[in-house]
Amino acid sequence: MATQDYAASIQGVSIRVTRLDAAGNLLTGAGDSYTTSAFMRVSFTPEYEEGDEITEKNANGVVCVTYKSPDTLKRITMELAICEPDPELSNLISGGLLLRKDVNGVSKSVGWAAPGVGDDPAGFGVAIEAWSHAISSGKKATTLPYFHWVFPYAKLRQSGDRVIENGMLATTFEGYGLGNSLFASGPDMRWEFPVAAERPYSYARTDWAPVGLKGFYTWDSGLVATVSNKALTNNIATLTTSAAHGFTDGDSVVVAGVDATFNGTYTVTDVPTTVTFTYAKTASNVVSAAVSPTGTATVANPINEPAADGSYTAVTSADLEGISGLTSDTYNVPGNKDFNPDNTIDRIIVSNEDVSA
Repeated sequence: MATQDYAASIQGVSIRVTRLDAAGNLLTGAGDSYTTSAFMRVSFTPEYEEGDEITEKNANGVVCVTYKSPDTLKRITMELAICEPDPELSNLISGGLLLRKDVNGVSKSVGWAAPGVGDDPAGFGVAIEAWSHAISSGKKATTLPYFHWVFPYAKLRQSGDRVIENGMLATTFEGYGLGNSLFASGPDMRWEFPVAAERPYSYARTDWAPVGLKGFYTWDSGLVATVSNKALTNNIATLTTSAAHGFTDGDSVVVAGVDATFNGTYTVTDVPTTVTFTYAKTASNVVSAAVSPTGTATVANPINEPAADGSYTAVTSADLEGISGLTSDTYNVPGNKDFNPDNTIDRIIVSNEDVSA
């Protein structure tokens, strides 16, 4: 029986670009991570260093020794093309000067100026993620319907001809990419294979993509709890943590380091105590047992909004579908009459405004 659905990667869904610091850590400020579906393509080409080739011949000209060492991957070359002038994304990827203007009492980004002569346009670089549809048998896959592509360290600059004419003015960035172990599980803890971040690029199937989002977002980096015990009865998994975990019903939780049965991303169905939580898992029963070495459980809700008491209400991926059709009155966004610029964790920002300004 086939275990794969052999899905193809068709069409881009969204990209997310996150600023890095000098060491390669993901930055988490309000103007550090930008998500959009307004891109034309993300392309990359593995670049190899050719191995040395050694050949020796006899005196009569016949080859007596020949050897070629293997070619080795040294980096990837990358290109990112967006289909509209986007000052904030241009500034995030390739430096330069963001031009802002007060419009009706609200500071807006209205333009961008190129880096100065002699400047390093790429700065400390960015992490780039892209999502595409997983298509199986001519339709979107019902299980894990997206591909998640990860480029954990990229240094890009604006390139190519930019033509003002009777047509669209596209913007293209090009550069190179390397591995970056500090990308780890990504800005929202949804990348389940942090070991792969050491490589220049990787991809995996996933059940979530940032559909319908455009702008700067502050992502929930996740509550992390240490898992010390496991059990599974009648398709309900129960994990015990070594201290109060802070999870609530409906949280999306990434379980890692427990074992193949329990690891994965799940929705919390119940919180019997402050140190236990459950989720649905179809598998054979597992007798209660200690987890050694211990594992982790990390909340991976995409975006959270602080309540009056300081707690957070989870927003599921379903809440994000078609978000552009919602009114801005619902959210803490620039221009909203109740906008609070001192709130550093917005639930969602449905504009391309940099709220840190």
